[in-house]
Amino acid sequence: MPITELLEKNSRLYGKDSALVELNPEAHPRRVVWKEYNLIEATGASTFRKEITWEQFNERANRFANFLLSRNIGKGDKVAILLMNCLEWLPIYFGVLKTGALAVPLNFRYAADEINYCLSLAEVDMLVFGPEFIGRVEEIAGNLSKTRTLIYVGEGSCPTFAEDYFKVTHFCRDDNPDIEITDDDYAAIYFSSGTTGFPKAILHKHKSLMHSCKVEQNHHGQTKDDVFLCIPPLYHTGAKMHWFGSLISGGKAVLLKGTKPEDVLNAVSSEKCTIVWLLVPWAQDILNTLDRGELKLSNYNLSQWRLMHIGAQPVPKSLITRWLEYFPDHQYDTNYGLSESIGPGAVHLGVENVHKVGAIGVPGYGWQIKIVDPEGNEVTRGDVGELCLKGDGVMECYYNDAAATAATLKDGWLFTGDMAMQDEDGFIYLVDRKKDVIITGGENLYPVQIEDFISAHPAVKDVAVIGLPDARLGEIAAAIISVKEGMKCSEEEINSFCMGMPRYKRPRKIFFADVPRNPTGKIEKPLLRKIYGGEGLVASQNMS
Repeated sequence: MPITELLEKNSRLYGKDSALVELNPEAHPRRVVWKEYNLIEATGASTFRKEITWEQFNERANRFANFLLSRNIGKGDKVAILLMNCLEWLPIYFGVLKTGALAVPLNFRYAADEINYCLSLAEVDMLVFGPEFIGRVEEIAGNLSKTRTLIYVGEGSCPTFAEDYFKVTHFCRDDNPDIEITDDDYAAIYFSSGTTGFPKAILHKHKSLMHSCKVEQNHHGQTKDDVFLCIPPLYHTGAKMHWFGSLISGGKAVLLKGTKPEDVLNAVSSEKCTIVWLLVPWAQDILNTLDRGELKLSNYNLSQWRLMHIGAQPVPKSLITRWLEYFPDHQYDTNYGLSESIGPGAVHLGVENVHKVGAIGVPGYGWQIKIVDPEGNEVTRGDVGELCLKGDGVMECYYNDAAATAATLKDGWLFTGDMAMQDEDGFIYLVDRKKDVIITGGENLYPVQIEDFISAHPAVKDVAVIGLPDARLGEIAAAIISVKEGMKCSEEEINSFCMGMPRYKRPRKIFFADVPRNPTGKIEKPLLRKIYGGEGLVASQNMS
């Protein structure tokens, strides 16, 4: 059945129960907010909190769906969502799905030209955006001929080039539009990228989303009584598909805006969270703060917290050892997946296999794996090859990119580009990668984009960007720069020049040296990693 029926079911069975809570520890003490589509003022609270029930969640999704239909947005159309995590995010997402249109989540870190590129590639008909993106959207608004409508979701004045979400949906019907949707209908387009940095549009059907729900609940056993703390951005398949465990069980989820250790522990304590998905840096920050004595677990109510799981980057075994010293009763899991496999769970460690930390795990519920050599033949267990996945969560294609689809999907198998081996017990380890993508704090960096930017500096002759291991972020970007003869350049100059890039893309280390290239002109990045990162640099994992 389509995933929208789960929301309808929860509204019928658990209508008055809490579905979503938004916590913002850094909210202003006095600000104007929307509640039930009326303006009110919130005062005094140190943590701003909003909440909706399953009934309200479904009604808001229905309002947006009926608004879309009134604008002739329906099956086959695409609606892009460019929002920070907020209480409106998921109702908007499900409102799109209820019309039979495709939801197209966008990375909130995209610059204006990247937003424009993705909207064009996915042939988007409407863009829904928040206050953080007014400048970026305004910059490209004149170019969005295909995108017929811009909808603003936020407080304060609506930009003149957009329509106000709360006003245009206020008088819309809140009943289900009853559009016939099947498992084989297209549901969503997510974005991913290879080493070139140009995003690929990943097309999924409703059956993929439902498969993800089943996988998540099977792996982590969510019940109606569980409360999921969601910190990562909802545009990411990892965050949303882990939340699907709450959707399928009818449990509450908490959207926390902030990653500070005290904010995480406060949220777990105050909202009685039982499941928390963390990225490695956030887990390390919690442990380091506890080590320094800046936080004391005795100050929080944490006895109900049963599961901590991690994905999106390599997980050091030492981190989990330390974690279990502070939280000896916690279950732990690692989750591996790609947006092409509808996010987490294609491979997972399993809560019963903490002794195998270091492995990404075994095939997930409803998934098959194989590891193959360059000719596509399965390798002997213990040998290294490319990891391939098969299951109902595999994408349909790269939208508008037949060549990339043919290179990635072969006879129903998804070729991940990750190099892996399987031990004698059947556990899978990632050992290398074909791609040069750098994963820092769970976010992808694309070396070519950074290289292109730095090469514009007048003193730069050549540049290569590689990933170096980092204890907190997994990897950081390092730039090796060859300076033009007769010119001088300093690290300070390069760092200043890179201020023109988004902060997360800026190199953390700068080296001045020759950039080695092979006879075909390609940068010899394995050699650079050996020189600057040491031998045995573990490739970042494509995990959610």
